[in-house]
Amino acid sequence: MAKGEGAESGSAAGLLPTGILQAGERPAQKEPKKKQQLSICNKLCYAVGGAPYQVTGCALGFFLQIYLLDVAQVNPFYASIILFVGRAWDAFTDPLVGFFISKSSWTRLGRLMPWIIFSTPLAIIAYFLIWFVPDFPQVQFLWYLLFYCLFETLVTCFHVPYSALTMFISTEQSERDSATAYRMTVEVLGTVLGTAIQGQIVGQADTPCLQDSNGSSVASEDANLTHSTNLLRETQNAYLLAAGVIASIYVVCAVILVLGVREQREPYEAQQAEPMSFFRGLRLVMSHGPYVKLIAGFLFTSLAFMLVEGNFALFCTYTLGFRNEFQNLLLAIMVSATLTIPIWQWFLTRFGKKTAVYIGISSAVPFLILVALIESNLIVTYVVAVAAGVSVAAAFLLPWSMLPDVIDDFHLKQPHSHGTEPIFFSFYVFFTKFASGVSLGISTLSLDFAGYRNRGCSQPAGVKFTLKMLVTMAPIVLILLGLLLFKLYPIDEEKRRQNKKALQALREEASSSGCSDTDSTELASIL
Repeated sequence: MAKGEGAESGSAAGLLPTGILQAGERPAQKEPKKKQQLSICNKLCYAVGGAPYQVTGCALGFFLQIYLLDVAQVNPFYASIILFVGRAWDAFTDPLVGFFISKSSWTRLGRLMPWIIFSTPLAIIAYFLIWFVPDFPQVQFLWYLLFYCLFETLVTCFHVPYSALTMFISTEQSERDSATAYRMTVEVLGTVLGTAIQGQIVGQADTPCLQDSNGSSVASEDANLTHSTNLLRETQNAYLLAAGVIASIYVVCAVILVLGVREQREPYEAQQAEPMSFFRGLRLVMSHGPYVKLIAGFLFTSLAFMLVEGNFALFCTYTLGFRNEFQNLLLAIMVSATLTIPIWQWFLTRFGKKTAVYIGISSAVPFLILVALIESNLIVTYVVAVAAGVSVAAAFLLPWSMLPDVIDDFHLKQPHSHGTEPIFFSFYVFFTKFASGVSLGISTLSLDFAGYRNRGCSQPAGVKFTLKMLVTMAPIVLILLGLLLFKLYPIDEEKRRQNKKALQALREEASSSGCSDTDSTELASIL
């Protein structure tokens, strides 16, 4: 998701490409062939920046649906609109933010960092207000719709530039892949944090449910209602506490990212006088075959995991009957995913990324089938959760590891088309988020049609069956469709090696000849 040319006064040295230092030192500099090694500290600081998006996204993805239905007590029809419009708006903002970033100039902080810095404080305020229940029920629908859309806009202003930063932390493909593995490990840790914080804090509160009346006395019903109201208030406060803790983590991670990472410009990019227009870049990007095939495959596989994520809490609560265990099952999935990210990184470097896609993502299918067939059994469900985490890790790591390969391939075919990185990242996220919004909206609406009861201690058989289909059979079909599309993806390991050699030759040529001819012009324009 996300980076041009600057004209700011101040420290000119911070704006120059790596080949330019001081004006008087230019003739003596000659180290273009030296590999750019990122330190472990650099990689960790970069990786930490991925945590805010995952911590907040995990909390919203797993808990917002059940929060709206059972805590805020929003009508299922209106909840489906909030979830769909929020995700659809989130999808729309990705290319929009990508467009504005592509028009941004380089500053002393870089081209991307200002977006991350200025969006952070507003994002945490909006996030906190999502989990606040207003005292006026008639404004609840507009309240949640407004702050959900506002937060998604602001977190996009953080995550689009952060994702595109992958292409600007190093020119070395191996270093970028390594940094991506660090990032994916931290991001999965972020989902563990999001699951643990939200799940464990909220799980300590006893979310009340309403039993069928069955002829109970009026006095008994009034006493139960008063007790239920007090418990509901405790649950609402628990959600607010969890939101405050997660907002604090967001700020800390953003500070570490800004202080520990510096953007680097490509030598050949620095020679370009004018950045490409957004719409011309968009046409070129969307006509690049490997990119279209990659996002088509991941569109279906990501949609499968998003369906599971969005409905898992309700599925555990009502279909499996584990009302007090679903947060621990989520934690088991995410801990398993975190521990297997390094294994998948080793696997893709040893056997190739396409092989990792087929094995990693398809490994979820037998366990989803098992969940669909077995009766409610807590031990078996934990085993399935741990095994499913292995596939979740692959689904986390592989898209972000393969997108830079597609961008490298594009740069070779379109060597004068710089500044398109935000388009690549933002439109990949656009398609996945829009599809996710459609899936969440339809799934919540289908629960309404099946007869979902707000705060019910149990649900009708139709609701239980619908949840089982949404968490098992629908994801299986989507995964199989995605894997079929990956057969068309053309960048295998041999192609990657060819692209790496060609890009290295292009960079060395630009560093040894082009930069020396353009240094004085660029320095004059900056000053």
